[in-house]
Amino acid sequence: MKTLDITKHAHRQIKKFTKAQAVAIYDALEVLKNWPECHGVKALTNRDDYRLRLVDPGHLGLGDIRAIFKVSGETIIITEVLKRNERTY
Repeated sequence: MKTLDITKHAHRQIKKFTKAQAVAIYDALEVLKNWPECHGVKALTNRDDYRLRLVDPGHLGLGDIRAIFKVSGETIIITEVLKRNERTY
């Protein structure tokens, strides 16, 4: 089981969402503790990091949110949490 480390930058990005969305984002990020047996994860092209497409069980609009993260040993470092658009990656 891996440990999660969320950067200050990512925490600030999560605070921009509604409170219900922020709680759901933190819950969805817990999936990464089971790395590499995670669904919705893809390696980013020409980069050393990955993206997680957040699952939206409560219809809160999370399907368009992506978490960008790196794997360093036993730690997963979440660097960004962004709403998906043409400039996300």
